[in-house]
Amino acid sequence: MDFLLRHGITVLGQWISIAELAGQVLALAVVFLADRRTLWTWPVQVGATVLLFSVYVSADLGGLASRQIAILLISLYGWWAWRRRTDPVDGVVVRTARPVERWAMLGAFAVGTVGMALVLQALHASWAPWPDAAIFVGTLVAFGAQGAGLVEFWGVWLVVDAIGVPLQISSGLYFSAAIYVVFAGLVVHGWWTWNRSARRVAARAVTAASS
Repeated sequence: MDFLLRHGITVLGQWISIAELAGQVLALAVVFLADRRTLWTWPVQVGATVLLFSVYVSADLGGLASRQIAILLISLYGWWAWRRRTDPVDGVVVRTARPVERWAMLGAFAVGTVGMALVLQALHASWAPWPDAAIFVGTLVAFGAQGAGLVEFWGVWLVVDAIGVPLQISSGLYFSAAIYVVFAGLVVHGWWTWNRSARRVAARAVTAASS
């Protein structure tokens, strides 16, 4: 891994390590695959997680580095959950969250961010503890909701992207910041396709119940 961190390429005057380049490309592929609700989403995410963990440790971003460990565990859960919820017609079955689930996601994001930021401050593990914590917790909430097949996980990703772009720029990770911008476009499209699939599944369930 040290080789991947020490070697890289220069793009538009910005040096990018092989680890950052490969990790962010794989992370970008994860969003593309999640949009299509394919099981390949999760093993590709595992690969991105390993690479980006090393990148964030070297950049002294403790929250983002710790996030990769949590993502790895959630990815294993998501892989298992999606395998159990496949449909021959629609692929992985998705749905919109119930109101209580939306409030739970919002509460977990708010409380988790405060708690994580205080931990990062106490441990001096990050030079930007609040945005670092928000990205950490937002990612966990998003991946958890994604594993559960909830459409709203795309909205959480938009919030994470909005916080992540300026943090990545401030950290000198300009390539990663550019990837976050591309993420936003894919997230908007993914939200639209998952909504369409959820409405189709819901309409089919209503038809089946009334017949």
